[in-house]
Amino acid sequence: MASATSDRDEFFDPFAKSDGPAADEYDPWEPFNSTMFEFNRKVDRFALKPLAQGYDFVVPDAAQIGVSNFFSNLRFVPRFMNNLFQGKVTGAGAEMGRFLINSTLGVGGFLDIATHMDLQTPEEDTGQTLGFYGVAPGPYLVLPLMPPFSLRDAFGYTVDLFLDPINWLVLPLIEVNGVPSAIAHKHRTTTFMIRLGRQVEEVTNDRSLNLEKFQGVEEATLDLYAAVRNAYLQKRAKAVRE
Repeated sequence: MASATSDRDEFFDPFAKSDGPAADEYDPWEPFNSTMFEFNRKVDRFALKPLAQGYDFVVPDAAQIGVSNFFSNLRFVPRFMNNLFQGKVTGAGAEMGRFLINSTLGVGGFLDIATHMDLQTPEEDTGQTLGFYGVAPGPYLVLPLMPPFSLRDAFGYTVDLFLDPINWLVLPLIEVNGVPSAIAHKHRTTTFMIRLGRQVEEVTNDRSLNLEKFQGVEEATLDLYAAVRNAYLQKRAKAVRE
């Protein structure tokens, strides 16, 4: 399932030449990746896109943006921690300020008041932190029902899951002795259903926000797999440089 990002993200030309080293475009698993890409594309075409179109018909754009803001606000801790890991104290302070302002004045994060106050900073994650310390991206990787990754970013994505306290204090992924959680560990079915509902809502909402952009790319691109790979690698190389 292609990663649906907000239409406020910077656009990356899928046909532009990479300005990084050739190793950044390393794709030795292309047969597997292209098969997974087509699988995800069919899931999008026959399930996610129709669901997002119905969602878009019912939910106003302003509400969709609010939902996107809310989920972004929830992911504050991994961004904050990765700023600290990279020694970006100013960025960490901006993330803390954004979280406090949007969680209070922004009604739990639904309103992005901090951006209107010109309090912004590039998002940081563990994949970027590893790149900051010189870890190469490694092979490009496409997994079922997931956004594209490099091997480095796939590892970073997993680390970010465990950096997020929601995943062990509210909706625990694993049981940690002595660590309380809002939903008891024994209620794993409840936790799973809430996590699934949250993921479906977030992905559907983001896909709805990007219906027109995705449609335009699909119609204008002959080799969509290569275009998505190129755009992803451009975006990640730029994120590490920042």
